[in-house]
Amino acid sequence: MDQVLIIDDSQINLTLIRALIIKQGGCEPIVFDRPLDALEWCRQHVPDLVIVDYMMPDMDGLSFIAAFRALHGRTEIPVLMITANDQKDVRYQALRGGANDFLTKPIDKFEFGARVGNMLALRAGQKYLANRAAELEEKVQERTQAIRDRERELIFRISRAAEFRDPETGAHIQRMAYYSEIIAQGLDLDEVSRRLLLEAAPMHDVGKIGIPDLILLKPGRLSPEEFEVMKRHAVLGYELLKDSGSGIMQAGAEIALSHHEKYDGSGYPKGLKGQQIPLFGRIVAVADVFDALTSSRPYKRAWTVEEACKMLEDGRGTHFDPLCVEAFFAGWDQVLEIKQRFRDEEIPEL
Repeated sequence: MDQVLIIDDSQINLTLIRALIIKQGGCEPIVFDRPLDALEWCRQHVPDLVIVDYMMPDMDGLSFIAAFRALHGRTEIPVLMITANDQKDVRYQALRGGANDFLTKPIDKFEFGARVGNMLALRAGQKYLANRAAELEEKVQERTQAIRDRERELIFRISRAAEFRDPETGAHIQRMAYYSEIIAQGLDLDEVSRRLLLEAAPMHDVGKIGIPDLILLKPGRLSPEEFEVMKRHAVLGYELLKDSGSGIMQAGAEIALSHHEKYDGSGYPKGLKGQQIPLFGRIVAVADVFDALTSSRPYKRAWTVEEACKMLEDGRGTHFDPLCVEAFFAGWDQVLEIKQRFRDEEIPEL
């Protein structure tokens, strides 16, 4: 049922207009004899049509229309102003101020019915378009979410493909991704950036797909020549992901290329230094190293949490961005919760 707001200081006019609105059918009249009270009602309700007299105490019709239009979501609501025959200048001002149509006194019931019917039809069209737009937006959101879900699944599977060839576990990519998000939160990154980092971080070592098993699965220390081959995984991961149209994969490409850079410039593959290293790469460097140190591998024991923390502290300003290390420790309770939640499965000895 359409709500029709009627504002007039004359009880006779209110009674007449209310009766005509009821006769119109499908309408609920909301009447006020004081415009300020009507305006207060409008702060909590959205009428389908406003019928307002011009001459009123406290606030005339022009002022009411201006105040009504200033309320959020009220710019398109049809407004019908009641004026006298000789008030053309008022009508012109009302048109400029937001009125849609006029009624002249004395009110003709046939003209009233036609004008009110036209304006309610206009309002019905507005609501239909608004509802249709909302339905379409909901469908777009649903389909977009479905695409993003498939994209996340693909990204996780790509990341796991690299991990299956590496003596690391699926829990590693989950832990280091959440550690990265904790650091991002400590650095006051916005929610969109934190979510992007969380989804892209698991691809940090995807380039290991291209590293020979002889080197990737070697249980002992790599020779200098072997380490040079191993270092290629940063560039391989970048090349694999960089041309994707996905923002997540593009972020993953940046992380893959930069997470082995060191703050003092001694890292690889480009020897970037300080702020030259992309922020996501600096964040993931801390998260990845901490989890690698505290995780068991077939060729090494897990470091204690205390030993790993000391390594991060000692690496401030050399290996790691000091702000990223500080943000990591600021979220320490969350770090321990993540470490407990995502535990490694048993790893067979090589």
